[in-house]
Amino acid sequence: MNYSLYLKKLLSLVGEKGASDLHISVGHPPILRISGELYKLEEENLLSPEDTQNLAFILMNDLQREKFLKEKEIDFAYGFELKARFRVNIYYQRGSISIALRIVSAKIKTIEELTLPPVLKKFTEVQQGFVLITGASSQGKSTTLAALIDEINHTRSEHIITIEDPIEYVFTDDKCIIDQRELYSDTLSFPRALRSTLREDPDVIMVGEMRDLETIATALTAAETGHLVFATLHTNSAAQTIHRIVDVFPAGQQNQIRAQLSGSLLGVFSQRLLPRIKEGFIPACEVMICNPAIANLIRENKIHEIPSIIETSAKEGMISLNQYLVELVRKKEITKEIALNYSLNSKELKSRLEKL
Repeated sequence: MNYSLYLKKLLSLVGEKGASDLHISVGHPPILRISGELYKLEEENLLSPEDTQNLAFILMNDLQREKFLKEKEIDFAYGFELKARFRVNIYYQRGSISIALRIVSAKIKTIEELTLPPVLKKFTEVQQGFVLITGASSQGKSTTLAALIDEINHTRSEHIITIEDPIEYVFTDDKCIIDQRELYSDTLSFPRALRSTLREDPDVIMVGEMRDLETIATALTAAETGHLVFATLHTNSAAQTIHRIVDVFPAGQQNQIRAQLSGSLLGVFSQRLLPRIKEGFIPACEVMICNPAIANLIRENKIHEIPSIIETSAKEGMISLNQYLVELVRKKEITKEIALNYSLNSKELKSRLEKL
């Protein structure tokens, strides 16, 4: 088999069939994910361990192969003939190699094109502070983050530095200078890159993921010292996000961290992608803006009261997840069943939906 041609064929099929993901695994034919569902390419042969290894090694360069063989898994981005860009994860399972590829749109969509709440633009208009984009894996955090950075790129003259693992969306400089740094190829770690960034005269810093205490502490310091910092976390709500950040630190430092967070946090945007009635997916979200009431709750460690402030602060642009779900049902974008399945408080949502 000519593996280079076969890989080219498979990657072309992803675009032709409108798939979001391609899975390559021993004992199966290649599998596409289309509108959330998995479809086997039945016309293709079952893949052998030799097949998946050869395909994996074509995707990787020499340094990536060395890292993969040492660590048994690797993340990176792969450009396909200037047609598409893929986020790639290669890993071992039961002694054989498997590959998961997710297509990344070449075009960075706007906040409007992503049907995200317009209030998000407020986060791109300020000079300093901390903005967190949260949600589970594969829920569109990177896409939302790219839309926010590109909004700044087209409206302000700033120096933007991103730290990513891997680089997914490639920005084209407009009014801004955008330097994109990729883990392992451009820097050895998130904390190290973030510390270095503070000496590189940035106005805006984007941290692809906050994975440890040192990264979180440095990002907080950057936001306090005059920078606009965007970052992501794998949490499901604003309150959970505050807990996660504070709980990373030792008990003796937590009061200080709450004080720092209450002073620098601009807001938390939590999102998840829901299957639409028509086809495809639509984002559902919670928006928390750190007003004086929220800041006070963070300082006083009354995080459990944050949801009630969000509920009663619609005039300031805040949106609770249940409010958003009700609106999606009312617009016939999603079913009531889907709304209830994705709600973090389905009992309260059920009573709201009964009034529609």
